[in-house]
Amino acid sequence: MGVNSNRVEDFSSHETSIRIPSTNTISPPMEIHSVCLPPKKTTLQKLKHRLSEIFFPDDPLYRFKNQQWCKKLILALQFLFPILQWGPDYNLKLFRSDIISGLTIASLAIPQGISYAKLANLPPIVGLYSSFVPPLIYSILGSSRHLGVGPVSIASLVMGSMLGEAVSYSQGPILYLELAFTATFFAGLFQASLGLLRLGFIIDFLSKATLVGFMAGAAVIVSLQQLKGLLGIVHFTSKMQFIPVMSSVFNQRDEWSWKTVVMGFSFLVFLLTTRQISMRKPKLFWVSAAAPLTSVILSTLIVFCLKSKAHGISIIGHLPKGLNPPSSNMLSFNGPFLAVAIKTGLVTGILSLTEGIAVGRTFAALKNYQVDGNKEMMAIGFMNIAGSCTSCYVTTGSFSRSAVNYNAGAQSAVSNVVMASAVLVTLLFLMPLFYYTPNVILAAIIITAVIGLIDYQAAFRLWKVDKLDFLACSCSFFGVLFISVPLGLAIAVGVSVFKILLHVTRPNTVAMGNIPGTHIYQSLNRYREALRVSSFLILAVESPIYFANSTYLQERILRWIREEEEWIEANNESTLKCIILDMTAVTAIDTSGIDMVCELRKILEKQSLQLVLANPVGSVTEKLHQSKVLESFGLNGLYLTVGEAVADISALWKAQP
Repeated sequence: MGVNSNRVEDFSSHETSIRIPSTNTISPPMEIHSVCLPPKKTTLQKLKHRLSEIFFPDDPLYRFKNQQWCKKLILALQFLFPILQWGPDYNLKLFRSDIISGLTIASLAIPQGISYAKLANLPPIVGLYSSFVPPLIYSILGSSRHLGVGPVSIASLVMGSMLGEAVSYSQGPILYLELAFTATFFAGLFQASLGLLRLGFIIDFLSKATLVGFMAGAAVIVSLQQLKGLLGIVHFTSKMQFIPVMSSVFNQRDEWSWKTVVMGFSFLVFLLTTRQISMRKPKLFWVSAAAPLTSVILSTLIVFCLKSKAHGISIIGHLPKGLNPPSSNMLSFNGPFLAVAIKTGLVTGILSLTEGIAVGRTFAALKNYQVDGNKEMMAIGFMNIAGSCTSCYVTTGSFSRSAVNYNAGAQSAVSNVVMASAVLVTLLFLMPLFYYTPNVILAAIIITAVIGLIDYQAAFRLWKVDKLDFLACSCSFFGVLFISVPLGLAIAVGVSVFKILLHVTRPNTVAMGNIPGTHIYQSLNRYREALRVSSFLILAVESPIYFANSTYLQERILRWIREEEEWIEANNESTLKCIILDMTAVTAIDTSGIDMVCELRKILEKQSLQLVLANPVGSVTEKLHQSKVLESFGLNGLYLTVGEAVADISALWKAQP
């Protein structure tokens, strides 16, 4: 058997050590391997490796290895400015495609920019400003070829909701603009900091389930808010909850304008119809892309031609011509509303960052290229910082614009430059044409844009697959609908964090059995053919062992043992002698976990039961070895696999007189 050999061996190489059974004892049916410690590393080496795994999982500096200093300088510039990477290979053929896609998304971006600014309670012109400067910045710093940059509905809604609780634009327009630009600055600063510090994993706390519910709730609230424009209501609530909005709609029935209702619902049906056409036939993407601008032009012409008879229809009015005015002097870093600006910036920054990166990665996967998440964070962050100084509010990658950009054949970020150029022409020469544009058409455009955010199929999948995820989704949806946008999001994040804590503090444990004719051990509940091994209880722990779950695991394992002994007594089986813990899934252990293992061994020893550990990973084995715990387990307390543990211990029992 080789009983006197040391079972834990320290190897600096990765070779496998094999314990060959000696010839003077009963041989097990398989060779027994020693459990090796990982290669020795200093504390500094371990810390360096751990930090690189946390902050640099993609190893962004691999291109710099074994390069001359001049090549490293070029690579560094290309890393910071992706335009230098693809720019030298850019040609006229690519430019033709980008011109078509750029002009196509411009036809969508101009009406959406005006509409989303209204959603954020900002002057419509700010939406156009935000469709000019940020796309230019992104085209230099961004790594996505298809991301269409500009204002988005969710960030606009959140900004309007959070700032509106503190300041009313109608009562203090200058203060409101200052807070909007300051919030945009903090959003960009936060986003850029996440990218520079490689902390992008923070936004992962906004799970898919949370976002599905949040976006659906926000879409419903946004759509209901647009009833003000669709019905022609003048005095409307500024609150963003379901009950106040619906109350305001029905309490102001005397303000409903039949002219506005007819025009609004006519164009809403037109926009929704074009959207359905493009969804069913993707080659006709241009139909829905051109529909908003077509609606703006037609509605403006109708109001202009019938202006003597259209007194009940509210219009945008005067929009100033010219480039973005500087707004750095409007950034306010003191005063009683600074906390509101910071909070608004953080929330809108996280939401816009999540949306922008998700959209960029979606279309990158379709074209088989990589989007660097951290570089995207820096690009989006710096464009928002620059935007806050040029009269822009929070912008990011829009799914609707990006989808149109992709379908129109965009080849690079130059499509954003073309779009910005079209917006520039509009700002310089075409602003007077929007004077008679009715506000009702902006409401119809917003409803059409946000209705696609209601993903009921995703919610149904969550219900089928994971009830806790569905709970997070529901909390997010109803929280946004009935409480408030930021609190609804906070509740959903709280549910998601609770789910993580639940998995950590209450990990799964499984009783395992042997699949006949093999050395494979699997769950007794999952595999009907798996059989209990006489005198053994084999348990798998499916999580790291930390201070947060060590007490629970000890109690749960002792319960497994009690239940197993009751089963043995009820079925007249062999007495339980050995507990094997399969630690394959135990990826880490701390001192509390080590103490738990040690205490569990002592408890079982008093009950004449042997505790055996099987297949601990390298870091766990190393900590158990350094803490001297393995010495108390004896020569037959640690094995490479469950199969080897069962075979070796069974052979030892047979060898005993």
